[in-house]
Amino acid sequence: MKNNTEQTILAVDPGYDRCGVAIIKTGPHPIIEKSWCITTNKKDVQPHRLAAIFKNIDEAITEYKPDAIALETLFFSVNKKTVIGVAEARGIIVTLAGLHDIELIELSPQEVKIAVTGVGNADKTAVQKMVALTLKIDIAKKLDDEIDAIALGVAAAGTLRLNSYK
Repeated sequence: MKNNTEQTILAVDPGYDRCGVAIIKTGPHPIIEKSWCITTNKKDVQPHRLAAIFKNIDEAITEYKPDAIALETLFFSVNKKTVIGVAEARGIIVTLAGLHDIELIELSPQEVKIAVTGVGNADKTAVQKMVALTLKIDIAKKLDDEIDAIALGVAAAGTLRLNSYK
């Protein structure tokens, strides 16, 4: 990992139906290079949907050559089917980090909220507003998953900055 220089973070808000993805450049202030969502076809069988996530993240790694991959830890919800799909998507991203020998930064939803808003129980609207203000971007046409990935990337940039002082 490079110290005290610009680094590239591939931030992924994992999901089975949709994964938010953001490329964040670190430095004195994080800069968003690109963000998008990977949407899987609900009519496809599970292996094809997971393969689509693998392929898209692998292509992003090849294109952007990230120094780190930021990934949100698993949030347990009431819907077990959703948790299983998200866990499978996370497994793909963790595996790709290992295959490409890229540092993995895992942050909880609360850690992301604290890093972005200063409050661990901030609501989604507060996080979205701070992402827009911090990065000076228009989030009106971005999907929630995409904004979550951007917030995760901003939080991971702070983590990398802190780790560079250790």
